[in-house]
Amino acid sequence: MDSAASTNRSPLRPAAAATARRSSSSVPPALPNRVAASRLGVAPGCGGGQFGKAQRFRSVRSTSVGAQTGNAGRIVTEERESAMAGTEVPLKYSSGKASPLGVSQVESGLNFAIFSQNASSVTLCIKLPERGTKDEESEKVVEFALDCQKNKTGDIWHVSVEGLPTSGVLYGYRVNGPQGWEQGHRFDSNIILLDPYAKLVSGRNYFGVDNGKPSQPFGTYDFDSSPFDWGADYQLPNLPETDLVIYEMNVRAFTADESSGLDAAVRGSYLGFIDKIPHLLELGVNAVELLPVFEFDELELKRYPNPRDHMVNTWGYSTINFFAPMTRYASAGGGPLAASRELKQMVKALHKAGIEVILDVVYNHTNEADDANPYVTSFRGIDNKVYYMLDPKNNSQLLNFSGCGNTLNCNHPVVMELVLDSLRHWVTEYHIDGFRFDLASVLCRGPDGSPLDAPPLIREIAKDSVLSRCKIIAEPWDCGGLYLVGRFPNWDSVKKALILWDGGST
Repeated sequence: MDSAASTNRSPLRPAAAATARRSSSSVPPALPNRVAASRLGVAPGCGGGQFGKAQRFRSVRSTSVGAQTGNAGRIVTEERESAMAGTEVPLKYSSGKASPLGVSQVESGLNFAIFSQNASSVTLCIKLPERGTKDEESEKVVEFALDCQKNKTGDIWHVSVEGLPTSGVLYGYRVNGPQGWEQGHRFDSNIILLDPYAKLVSGRNYFGVDNGKPSQPFGTYDFDSSPFDWGADYQLPNLPETDLVIYEMNVRAFTADESSGLDAAVRGSYLGFIDKIPHLLELGVNAVELLPVFEFDELELKRYPNPRDHMVNTWGYSTINFFAPMTRYASAGGGPLAASRELKQMVKALHKAGIEVILDVVYNHTNEADDANPYVTSFRGIDNKVYYMLDPKNNSQLLNFSGCGNTLNCNHPVVMELVLDSLRHWVTEYHIDGFRFDLASVLCRGPDGSPLDAPPLIREIAKDSVLSRCKIIAEPWDCGGLYLVGRFPNWDSVKKALILWDGGST
């Protein structure tokens, strides 16, 4: 893999030690649902509840936002009879629908849907913008406890909320469930978790700025902006793979230094990249392979004392979310909406110059590290047993074929669909030309880590109407010793999709 400093690689600790550590932590134990059925009309957990009709909420339970460093919790600060800056919260709810996952617009407002097979309760947490408030620590989260009888279809939890702004709202989830680590569960309802299907992520806005506090990532959305204007004469380069001259590069590092000659506000940004396209053309480059531009936390190594806590993860091989562009590559700290818009501007400019855009993507692991020093931000707390490969012979500890503490369970049907949806999103929304898969051999392993002769994910990529037209580069090994140069599974059926190898030849 490409990043030596991207994640912690400490050995896994025994389950007994993990339990002891959790018990001795200063974090309070998981608290019961904060939202009473009598207040929101939504049952706390899987009881009955009064979910029959939409109603307004005059009284909510508000909590402070507690970002976590390994383990961290929330603290109930107060219960306000008139929430959100002393005014009535004009929100109505209904049961919602199970599809699509993430946030979508529906006739009755905004629909929120999230998968969790093993959860016993799910609470939607919404952070509304408060007028006149600049201090994020003083902002409160409004919580909606979902009723599994009314807000759950199969393994999908969902709710529709009417009255929310159609942009500028932050959201996440608290998820609770079985506490048995030896069964593979890592639920902790103290932590607000990031929606795996969030298309935009809000956290810090400036790269590498350490204010001494861990960042709390929230999902956000924008249904107000007009569609991006790709231009009437816009077209994809569609270069033959045999003609590619690929330049591997990091978006930020390309222009971050003052020697780039750019204004400080655009150095290290998507917009700054555009100014250097003439340099790429002068080199004879007709394709760029961008080191990860999915949202990642460059300050993750500072979570706890360790030999690398002075370092910044500049390469990005530590994905937090597979749909959102890296927020801190926006110019002038513009935030998630600016990051999305400016990435599209960069792709458009590169295509106009005849240069294709290939993304280096990391679907073999996430930022959530191992069981010794877990970094719970999303998947682990939503459904660890589904999203990651586990070792049933070792107290369901995380299997580690990535060298980074965890391995994404890519051939599980739900996780496979997440990966496919993510790839399609980058092609359709951002007009990406292709992908380079980091440690692609992991994509050929089953849920127990064993190599598969016919990996479902590879087969689906090959036959997908959108992805089969993309240029695909595979790094043909992983840290578990699965070396597939020249012998990729089902090569005859996927060779049209898997056209290039990184680190070997066919």
